[in-house]
Amino acid sequence: MKRILTRSLLRFGLRLAGDSFQAEDLVQETLLLAWRGFARFEPGTNVRAWLFRILLNVFRQQRRKAQPALAAETLARAHPVAVSPSRESVEVRQALERLGSDQRTVLLLAAVEGFTCREISEILGVPMGTVMSRLSRAREAMRELLSEVML
Repeated sequence: MKRILTRSLLRFGLRLAGDSFQAEDLVQETLLLAWRGFARFEPGTNVRAWLFRILLNVFRQQRRKAQPALAAETLARAHPVAVSPSRESVEVRQALERLGSDQRTVLLLAAVEGFTCREISEILGVPMGTVMSRLSRAREAMRELLSEVML
């Protein structure tokens, strides 16, 4: 479980940061903050969602320090993980990059990481209805963007 959770955090960190060293730093900082703040964790709640929330907060904080004007724009940037991406994965990546950061983040958390709308709501700190509408719009936008490529 621990290994799977760490890999999941690293995968999402890589999509956010775009660089494996930065992603590893994000995950390391996330786990350190979680360890330090474990007394504040509410038993019975979703530890995976709690860790992803910490990771997003660490990412946002680092971006604000590094480039205040670009913090909102760089959130949830998707990058390919495969060494030799197929044509389809390149097209999907390009379509993801054309989405707004809010839609991209919600779509990645739902489709790639497998979080429910309720869990995404907790991670992002937004109402569940907002998550559902962003996810719906993101899926529709992906359908449109990918159908353009297929024509």
